[in-house]
Formats: sequence, C-alpha cells, structure tokens
Amino acid sequence: MTSRTVPVTFVRAAIEAAAARGVDLAPVAADADIPAALLADSRGRCTSRQVTDFVRGMWRLSEDELFGMGRGPVPRGTFRLLCYALISAPDLATVFTRLTEFGPALPALPGFAVTTTDGTTRVDVDLSGIEDPYHLLTDFLLMFVHRFSGWLIGMRIALRLVELPYPQPNYAAEYDLIFGAPARFGAEYPALEFPSSVLNQPIVRDERDLEAYLQHSPADLLARRDYGTTLSDRVRRILEHGLQGDWPSAADIATQLAISPQHVRRLLRDEGTSLVGIKEELLRDAAIAGLARGETVHALSSRLGFSEPSAFRRAFKRWTGTNPSAYQAERSAGR
Repeated sequence: MTSRTVPVTFVRAAIEAAAARGVDLAPVAADADIPAALLADSRGRCTSRQVTDFVRGMWRLSEDELFGMGRGPVPRGTFRLLCYALISAPDLATVFTRLTEFGPALPALPGFAVTTTDGTTRVDVDLSGIEDPYHLLTDFLLMFVHRFSGWLIGMRIALRLVELPYPQPNYAAEYDLIFGAPARFGAEYPALEFPSSVLNQPIVRDERDLEAYLQHSPADLLARRDYGTTLSDRVRRILEHGLQGDWPSAADIATQLAISPQHVRRLLRDEGTSLVGIKEELLRDAAIAGLARGETVHALSSRLGFSEPSAFRRAFKRWTGTNPSAYQAERSAGR
C-alpha cells in the first residue's frame, strides 16, 4: 500500500473539538508519536500510521466511534457491525439502499439520502442535530462512504463533485488528493456525486477480506482514495505524490512496483495508457479543482510545477479545449 501523509490540521481539529468538551487529547497525540512541535506547525503533516494511532486512542478514550460528536453515543463495534451488514450486499446499489436504512435503527448516527437523476447519483449526509464546528465528522463520513464503497467493489470510484458545508479552508488543495474531484465549499449539505453506472458493480470482497480491512482501520481510509487493482491504478497512486512535490521517475515507480521500467511501460500500453498520460490526468484534475476553488493561474502554475503561467495555460487548453479564464467565467455564469 502506498503511504500518504495527512495534514496535521486533522489532528488539531480533533484536539480542539475535544477541548471544547473538556477533554484533553494531548496525551493521546503523544502516545501516537505526534510531537507538540508538529501540532504547532500549520503546514505540518502526519503519517497515516500516526493518525491511525491517534484515532484509535480517541476511540479508547471516548468508547465512542464518532468521538462523542454524534446525536448520541455510538458504542465501539458499531462500525464493524455496519460493515458486515454492507458486505453481504450483491452490488453497490444495494449497499447504498442499506446505508439509508440504518437511520431509524441507529438514530445516533448521521442519516444518508441517495438520489439518482440523469445518470448521476448523489449521496447526502444529514448532520442535523450534530455540532461539527471543526468539520472533523463531516470529512470523516464522506471519506468513509467514498473509500469503503470503492474497496467493496475493488475499483476506483471517480467522483464528479464533493460538496462541503463550510467555508473554504487555507488547505483546500488537500481535498483534491482526498477525493480526486472538485470540492464545492459553502454547500447546504455534505454530499458526493458520481456516475450512476457504478451502482451496477458487484461486491467483490468477502468477510475474510473485511476482517483484514478492519484490523487496519482507519489506516486505509486515510492512506488511499481508491482500491483499483490494475497497474494503471497502482501507478496513479504513486504519481499522486507528485502533486505534493517532485514527480517520481519511471525508475522510482518501477522499483516500488518491483518490475522493470520497460515492463511498466508495456503493461500500461496494454491498458491503453502511459506514465505521461496518467500524470496529465492528475494535473488536469488538480488544475480544474484549483480553478473551481478560485486559485489564480499564477498560483496553480507554481503549485503544479509548470515553468511559467503561459505553459500552464497551454496545457489547460490542451486538456479541456478552453483557457483557464474562460473556464472560470463559464463556471461562474453557471452558478
């Protein structure tokens, strides 16, 4: 599994939310090897293992799988029972039907509503009666729905849109990596949208797989966005780190995959893609999400590693058929 770092803001939000309820999570952070100096650095990042240990520490301390932020206590073991109820479904459509049916039986949990219109399925999360000023629960629930669903069907679920009911944070670019889709902040409800065709996908995991998954929880939720098993899926996960810094070379990728660079290129060609093609897709998606958030061309050009803004503009027009300013104008007009 490709490791991924998590912004320290996630841990800080949990600590601040707990402090508002009179609970001190500093010892939990220390036990998870998250030093105070890291917590004080707004640009700091934790490993998925550090955050996993931190979340498990919160679970032990609170004996509540929603960290005391639900409509009532959610005893430990609830998540496991829900997962077992979902994994026996024949397909993803049934998974989402069951997800909406949990509400009356488990009133402490947020409710889910699923609607399908014109080939797009939308999952809304009902947080009424729940206080989530640090957005911790919102992000966690959307990540769970997206990533556990992808794990169940063994493939990447390409989201069309993510809606978040709070103002755009300074670290908004992180959501590109978390969800791989444009994030719309200031929405009325938390929501995910994706192609309805995914609902026909069969569940490919069994209870033995689930036990292994739960043993690592929530590491997999934090460390990866999709569970595709093709080589291009695996290469995409490696290349995603290039959006945070230097792009790995073909040799680096081959080393991580334990095969030769020539074999990587040949297998990707058989799948109808290439290293350059996957990198272009990642840059395109990050560029679209950044412009949708209101980032400037200069800022995006620098963040995504272009030599100058004009190079970014040329690439964007090649990807989308329009220039960045026209794209932003069209999107603003469509609001």
